[in-house]
This record gives sequence, structure tokens and C-alpha cells, in this order.
Amino acid sequence: MADKKNKLDSGKISATTQRYLDVAEVRDDVVVMKDGTMRAIILVSSLNFSLKSEDEQNAIVASYVSFLNNLEYPLQIVVQSREFKIDSYLAQLEKKRKEQTNELLRVQTAEYLSYIKELISLGKIMNKRFYAVVTYNHLSNRQKSFFSRMTETFKPATLIRLKEEKLRHRRDALIQRAAKISGGLQEMGLTTVQLDTQSIIELLYNTYNPETSQHEKLVEVNKLMAN
Repeated sequence: MADKKNKLDSGKISATTQRYLDVAEVRDDVVVMKDGTMRAIILVSSLNFSLKSEDEQNAIVASYVSFLNNLEYPLQIVVQSREFKIDSYLAQLEKKRKEQTNELLRVQTAEYLSYIKELISLGKIMNKRFYAVVTYNHLSNRQKSFFSRMTETFKPATLIRLKEEKLRHRRDALIQRAAKISGGLQEMGLTTVQLDTQSIIELLYNTYNPETSQHEKLVEVNKLMAN
């Protein structure tokens, strides 16, 4: 009886958690939200602004101002910080130290290992990633009539089912926006990569399951679809 109750309780918890997630599905390299809007996610590199010369800094600022002035729709900047786990890296270094036949290289490897361990003892090493989230909201299309927009607004989120043609049209518009955003960021000397379906799913999984994701890896989407 207790086991049955535990199963029911766990089912209630998972159902409740799922209800609070805004994501309806991830497909064709975009995120479809429960309200019908869509998101494209761009991974953006960083740069050390303080190490740039004054002319380079002025050029970057000018490019950034131009980038902001040319925005025609909302853009969300997300910075994600995660503790950088280097246990496997340390184990690999220790293995190389033991296998090293050159005495000088063995000593240098040991000193490097000692330095890394001392550095870790002073504080956690954080890994930062930067994302630009591009939004497409079909309700903001000014060509739609007032009554058409009002009708779609009052549809329950659970009843929204995008037809393939509408989904493809909205996705294409979103991809064009993402390409324009990427171009503007690249003009500032940044490197950009738009996340595909697999990368988006992994990002969401790691975000909502920070502890579990360190030990469990997701199966590739293509393999799931093949099954």
C-alpha cells in the first residue's frame, strides 16, 4: 500500500512540474511555447573588452550602439553560470604524470597539478555561457485584424495546435531574425552559433536538472526518432 501511494505521489509531482513549464515542444531547431510563440537560441562567444586598445573599444561600442538601434523586436540576453568540473581533467593529468618517462616533464606535470589543485581550493571555477534568445510572436503581426488577434488571444494554451504550414512560415521568419541578430553580433567581433534541436534540448535539460545532467547524458534526438 505504501509503494502504491509513493508512486501516486511521484506522479502528481511530475505532472505539477510539467504544468509550470512554458515550453510546449522543441522541433526544427526552434522552441515552441505553450502560447504559440517561438524562440531561436544563439550561443554567443565573449571578448575581453579591457584588453582591447582604445580604438578597438570605440569600434566595439559603436557596433553595439548600431546593433541596438537596428533591433525591431524583443531580444533576451541570458548569461548562464555553472561550476566547471575538472575532476576528469585532473585524473588525466595524474595518469600522464605516472606514464611520463622524462623526469623533467614528470616534475613539471606534478607542479602543474599542484597549482591547479591549489587554485581550486581558493574558490570554485565557474564556466559562463552567453545566449541571445530571439522571439517570434505571431500576435504582433500588424496585418492581422483586431478580431482575429482577440480570437487567438482567448484560446486556451492547451488547445493551440499549429498547423504545419503556419509552423513552417513562422519558423522561417524566426530563422531570418536569428540570422540578422547573428550578423549584428559578429560585427562586434563575436562568434555566434544557432543551437539546433539536440543542443536546445540539452540546454533545457541541463538548466532544469543541473545536478542530474552532470552524471546522465541525453540520447540523441535522431536515435529517439528512429525508434
